Amino acid sequence: MAGAPVFLAHPSSLAHDTGMHPEQPARITAIEHELEERGWLGYERLQSESVERSVLSAVHPERYIDAIEAASARGGALLDPDTAISEGSFLAALHSAGGAVQLVDLLLDRATPFGFSCHRPPGHHALSARAMGFCLFNNVAVAAQHALSGRSLERVLVFDWDVHHGNGTNDIFHSTPSVLYVSIHQWPLYPGTGPAADTGSGEGAGYTVNLPVPPGSGDDLYRSLVDHVVVPLGRAFEPQLILISAGFDAHRDDPLADCSVTDAGFTAMAASMRRLGKERDVPVGAVLEGGYALGPLARSVAATLEALGPAPHAPPDGAVALTPLAHEALARLEPWWPALAG
Repeated sequence: MAGAPVFLAHPSSLAHDTGMHPEQPARITAIEHELEERGWLGYERLQSESVERSVLSAVHPERYIDAIEAASARGGALLDPDTAISEGSFLAALHSAGGAVQLVDLLLDRATPFGFSCHRPPGHHALSARAMGFCLFNNVAVAAQHALSGRSLERVLVFDWDVHHGNGTNDIFHSTPSVLYVSIHQWPLYPGTGPAADTGSGEGAGYTVNLPVPPGSGDDLYRSLVDHVVVPLGRAFEPQLILISAGFDAHRDDPLADCSVTDAGFTAMAASMRRLGKERDVPVGAVLEGGYALGPLARSVAATLEALGPAPHAPPDGAVALTPLAHEALARLEPWWPALAG
């Protein structure tokens, strides 16, 4: 029988020194302080392992891994205008990817029903051979690929609710039907990718689902897209594992975007994914991405853990309205997913 839900972290996350930067060590300390104040919400705290090189290289070429390691060994570098690396960054990145992989193993071993990998640097902007957008290795992609090639799964759902499009995850799995990648993100916004028309390529056509939303979008629109698009897609895809790229920068108080999701909105989205997992009898894990207003970030992580955890809140009263954007998405996706027609 599965034990308590797990919270994976590692002290190396604090050694990834980005200087005066919104993606800062205080993100982790704020989250952990909030959870400590709430008695860790019934989660078992585990120290993450470092990712194995062979698991990491299933997504990132060896020469790229070597380049990140060398830059860190030299004391650091500015990889692009947004993405810094320091002496402690390589180890932090190994544990950031390793925590996501370890989470997958715990979930698939049925050692835990739910879990959260809380590390930095984040990952969903990292391309196979390029760091960008604060990200060095694509943690959720490494974890999903491990589930496929290391644990023999055939179908993994990755739902990305970070306010920025996860272009790295999008591109890494663009041509495979083994990963259904679904992203809700503000449009237009960095990195400028993720139009609704991008639906995958080759055998993966229809398995990349981009749901761009305008600035100002809040709980009602996000919940509509989750309940009327993401959840039905999940039912049709029949995943064996659900992973959430859990960024919290769509929060109304976040300084790097213009959406208006509240703590309650994150609770509702996480609760919907928990119900989907329970319905399909598949485990659900979340991997930290963005979120740069420290208080709202910490509260929203706690809200997500409560919704996924051992004593989840009851769902909000009332049905979630089908918004025009959700209706348009259903019509757009119907050629690949006929079950959505209903």
